[in-house]
Amino acid sequence: MTNRFENKVVVVTGATSGIGLATAKAFAAEGASVFITGRRQAALEAAVAAIGGRITGVRGDMAKLEDIDRLYDAVQQEHGQIDAVFANAGGGEFAPFGAISEEHFYATFDTNVKGVLFTAQKALPLLKDGGAIVLTGSTAGTEGTPAFSVYSATKAAVRSFARNWILDLKERRIRVNVVSPGATRTPGLVGLAGEDAGEQQGLLDFLASRIPLGRVGEAEEIAKAVLFLASEDASFINGIELFVDGGQAQV
Repeated sequence: MTNRFENKVVVVTGATSGIGLATAKAFAAEGASVFITGRRQAALEAAVAAIGGRITGVRGDMAKLEDIDRLYDAVQQEHGQIDAVFANAGGGEFAPFGAISEEHFYATFDTNVKGVLFTAQKALPLLKDGGAIVLTGSTAGTEGTPAFSVYSATKAAVRSFARNWILDLKERRIRVNVVSPGATRTPGLVGLAGEDAGEQQGLLDFLASRIPLGRVGEAEEIAKAVLFLASEDASFINGIELFVDGGQAQV
């Protein structure tokens, strides 16, 4: 095991399950001091226990600016700077065009776009020059998906953020990249099929049939890509969208 993040401070939002949890575990395993967020206290405490190492949980909804401020206040109380931010908190639900409500629109954009924007922006005073920001995109940002247009639009916006922010941050040499997972076995994905285990497996099987590698991804595989982009191994990689999708969006 390498220790690319020994003595480094990393923030991971939306880290109580799925990709966020797997990534926080990977950062901690490589020596980082990791601050994670989650909206539900019980899930946050369970994640802290599961991750181990130098881990701090801060309850918060990243769609709320006051919660983001509380996150960075907690970081500042213990550390003088941040080395990397993984702005991962997000989610979405199906809503076909013709039946999209204003509530659905705002809930999705507030979490996936507003939350990502201010998670990154409010980190800047603490983020060291030469640091890294990694944003969670999705293959949905470039592919068409029935009844998923609002979520897809938020991920296209996230991808656009990276292209622009690298210009705003060039004097500070802060790299901004996007990791875009394809279908990945997470509670958020299987939850789209409801509570029935058979329907959940049916969704995974359908998604796997559309992927050249013939299977869905695992959260740990996405985490490896995030750590790469956040590390010095990616020191000359800036503004890209790295698809981790088994070829899903490439054919």
